Amino acid sequence: MALMHQFRVAEGSVTYRSKFLQSDSYRVNSQHNRIVVSEFGTLAMPDPCKSIFGRFMARFELPESTDNCSVNYVMYKGDYYVSTETNFMHRVDPETLETKEKVDWSRFVAVNGATAHPHYEPDGTTYNMGNSYGQHGSKYNIIRVPAQRLACGDTLQGAEVLCSIAPAERRKPSYYHSFGMSENYVIFIEQPLKMDLWHIITAKLRRKPISEGLRWEPHCNTRFHVVNKHTGQLLAGQFYSKPILTFHQINAFEDQGCVVLDICCQDNGDSLAIYQLQNLRKAGEGLDQVYNAVPKAFPRRFVLPLTVSSDTPVGQNLSPLSYTSASTVKEADGKVWCTHEDLHPEGLEEAGGLEFPHINYAQCNGRKYRFFYGCGFRHLVGASLIKIDTETKEMKVWQEEGFYPSEPVFVPVPGATAEDSGVILSVVLSPLQNQSNFLLVLDAETFSELGRAEVPVPMSYGFHGIFVPR
Repeated sequence: MALMHQFRVAEGSVTYRSKFLQSDSYRVNSQHNRIVVSEFGTLAMPDPCKSIFGRFMARFELPESTDNCSVNYVMYKGDYYVSTETNFMHRVDPETLETKEKVDWSRFVAVNGATAHPHYEPDGTTYNMGNSYGQHGSKYNIIRVPAQRLACGDTLQGAEVLCSIAPAERRKPSYYHSFGMSENYVIFIEQPLKMDLWHIITAKLRRKPISEGLRWEPHCNTRFHVVNKHTGQLLAGQFYSKPILTFHQINAFEDQGCVVLDICCQDNGDSLAIYQLQNLRKAGEGLDQVYNAVPKAFPRRFVLPLTVSSDTPVGQNLSPLSYTSASTVKEADGKVWCTHEDLHPEGLEEAGGLEFPHINYAQCNGRKYRFFYGCGFRHLVGASLIKIDTETKEMKVWQEEGFYPSEPVFVPVPGATAEDSGVILSVVLSPLQNQSNFLLVLDAETFSELGRAEVPVPMSYGFHGIFVPR
């Protein structure tokens, strides 16, 4: 169940609190003292009080969408929400962690869910993506939510679908966790991790979790869709790369008529199947075998030219950018083949690759930038914090044996102009009984430790967080 954590930093001291999200899923599971609402990888247990016939007939009921919003904190119109990837979010009070209001995306736009990684304009306008499903198959939808409130208590009023994109296979759309956004474009990556809608719909009947409906299909290539976020127009260029899987984009920006897209990606999409409870409970050599089977993610750069047409020459590198080795070549069939540049030094392999990337978002999102931060995965969870310079490929690392840091959150120094002038916040956990968990503070420029606030209570490993200025 979604557990919210808060570290309050004020006047030289740090206080900690946590609270379960008071979702419908949490309430009904607590009431029955068992899993009643199925989650992405967890199937609800049948009601032991029902008759054999009743339990059998329950298999034919369509699965309900969970409102267990355990992925990320997001913002819409100045309000804070916790989000997952279904059609439900919960508005929360970041000061008290009180659960305020359940919000259903499908009441405002025709989507069946939305990502937990929206993008924000400086004026508060928010962009997101969500799928829609109908009798003719599925669509990927780019959503725009205005910054202005229309009335008191306003949530997603005024949201609109900016553009709908047809999948390569309507009954097997790609799974995606996030998307990229530059100053003028939204970049969607259609990857060969496919959602088999028939298997998902029949999962309950077959006594399988929803995750069993995802299939890695490496015979399919990855496609990049570029959409003008002001007009909703989908660019005509057919951009492809070899099969890759990405969960998180680092940044995207425009330069010399191209979109430069930086992402964390891996060459094998079987990682979701490995993160199962029976694997995570292993120890020693068994756990090492599980870790060695997990595909590692690495930061890579792609270049997408914006003006590809029938007159564009075939067989030439279309990228005019001298600072990247990423290439883009139009082939005879009209497809544009994109080859990436590695955005890391060789030492990143030893660190286990990199995920959970962060940048100085307020200053650099959608703009040319230099630094990003992430977790090194020398374990099944983050085992180090890493800073990478995209220009020099130099890498700085923080790590301590037996400690596991979460996603690094960049907090800028107020009024600073240097891109890495700020601090990195990360919640660091340890399974050792004689060690406390703590909030770590690093100097974002030097990556040296400035301090830590120990919390002598058990904590679960989390994925994403947010800094809320007071």
